[in-house]
Amino acid sequence: MTRKTNTRQLRAIGHKLHPIVTIAGNGLSETVLLELERALNDHELIKIKLAVGSREARDEVLAQLLEDSKAELVQRVGNTALLLRHSAQPDPKKSNLLRMLG
Repeated sequence: MTRKTNTRQLRAIGHKLHPIVTIAGNGLSETVLLELERALNDHELIKIKLAVGSREARDEVLAQLLEDSKAELVQRVGNTALLLRHSAQPDPKKSNLLRMLG
């Protein structure tokens, strides 16, 4: 974790967030991946909801999603995951990190 943020701070910020991307029965479709990319670029720290089948299926989808997006898993509780990917030039009006820590 860079930019002087630790896991505890990230989880505290994430607690206040609503899921911005929901992954349902269709899994990781092209549109879901595009929306995830946009959300990570804009917000850096996002909460997603995994509404796919069993725990094993959610684990597989999350692992694939993390690999594809190059995001870092901060926390996972049940069907919800908190993801982090720092942006090279974050927008102070959109970045959850800059808005919450600033």
